[in-house]
Amino acid sequence: MQSQAPLIFGLLVALFISVSFTALWFVTRPRDPVEQRLQNYGTQADSLQQQAPKRRRRMQSGLLRGGLGPALGEALQHADLPFTAVEYFLIILGMGVAGFVLGFLRMNLAFGLVLAPVFAYLPLLYLRSRRQKLRRALIAQLPDMLTLMVGALRAGYGLTQTLDMLVKRLTPPVSIELARVMRAVSLGLPVQRALRDMADRLDIDDIDLVVTAINVQYEMGGNLAQTLDIISETIRDRIRMLREIQVLTSEQRFTGYVLGMLPVVVAFILFMLNPQYMGRLFEPGWIRLVPVVALVMQVLGFVAISRIVDIEV
Repeated sequence: MQSQAPLIFGLLVALFISVSFTALWFVTRPRDPVEQRLQNYGTQADSLQQQAPKRRRRMQSGLLRGGLGPALGEALQHADLPFTAVEYFLIILGMGVAGFVLGFLRMNLAFGLVLAPVFAYLPLLYLRSRRQKLRRALIAQLPDMLTLMVGALRAGYGLTQTLDMLVKRLTPPVSIELARVMRAVSLGLPVQRALRDMADRLDIDDIDLVVTAINVQYEMGGNLAQTLDIISETIRDRIRMLREIQVLTSEQRFTGYVLGMLPVVVAFILFMLNPQYMGRLFEPGWIRLVPVVALVMQVLGFVAISRIVDIEV
């Protein structure tokens, strides 16, 4: 094993460099300007995807076969990250290879295999955090948006004029989403379809309720301003209750984060400071079950605490 260590190290370095340059090429390559403009205007470029070169389609289907590609692409769209599913998958793969190389250099092959999925999960953790942050910001701006909409509609504005006014008066991220709706409408898309695409892209129940009310008013008629005023009060009460729950469960959520991350962080620091001492846990024999069982128990405990404090409103 010692005689093969340089060979394994060279192969790992070559693999890491290959993945890094491939990911860099995907990120920095020139994009199709028509496709980029359609995405900025809030329009899905399905026809362009169908007309993409065969080699590009084969590479995408090979890298992300099955349901992983669409799910990752949808998550990136919800988080408003300027990456395709293939690009972000290569970033995840590169982080996994980096974790494996670091663990193999600092300790051994087993530690590299343990560290690889931890590093690979970091981009997914950032994706989830950014998506939740964007959702919270949009939900917090909804009452103000609806208040301005109700005032504009009662003043005699049309729906398109109201949306254009909201783009100018509100701040990101809701102004960015409404600007996409207005650009899609300016390209000839019906306002109901543009709003429905926004609701599907954001996947927020409150926004879906607002869009449904607007579409029903277009089909059946009625007082849209009064309907939106009632929805605004409902959303305000829901946000107020949600914030009260977050305050009451803040201590428990912080406890879950500390209990979940502290043992992992301490173990990682000990591995970096004294690999020989911690390396006994990975020696041949039943002792290898100790870190595996500990990691599984930590994950189960964190999931249990998260489920307890995750109260839906």
